[in-house]
Parts: sequence; C-alpha cells; structure tokens
Amino acid sequence: MQFQFAATVFEWRGPAPYHFVALPERDAQEIADLAASVTYGWGMIPVTARIGGTEFTTSLWRRDGTYVLPLKDAVRRSERIEIGDTIFVAMELRVG
Repeated sequence: MQFQFAATVFEWRGPAPYHFVALPERDAQEIADLAASVTYGWGMIPVTARIGGTEFTTSLWRRDGTYVLPLKDAVRRSERIEIGDTIFVAMELRVG
C-alpha cells in the first residue's frame, strides 16, 4: 500500500529530540484499519519512505490520534530538511 503526502516537520523532545512529520488523517485511518496485519509489535508499522532523492526504512509511531514518520538525521542532512519545512513524502508499507 502506497501513500503520498506533504507535511510540516516538527520536533518532539522525548528522551532525545526527534524530528517527525504527521500523516494526514485519511492516510492514518487507512493504516489503522490495517495495523493488526502489518505491525511487528507495540503498534509500530514498518515503511519504506522517499523524500527527495533519499529512500530509507523506518517505522511509523502512533501519536495523538495519527501516525508520525520519524526523519533520520542522515535523511534530514542529505535533503537539507529543517524544523518547520513542508516536505513531500512518498511512502509504502512493508508487509511480511
């Protein structure tokens, strides 16, 4: 299952600062409907994402009624992404 969306980068300061984009509500609902069949535990959903010319694997986190996509430092550096930027994401769920 593939998704494409634009979202604004934000920082969440947990035990360490992390950078994320939140999925649009409609996409998050589609994923929630499939979550039981694609999660590997703790509600984490494995994905392959592409931002600009950079492709990476990660897992979606459930947060505040949606899912968030964590942005690895290497991805942010290579694509020159800063907090507050609006970025375009192409993403695919990794099943099995």
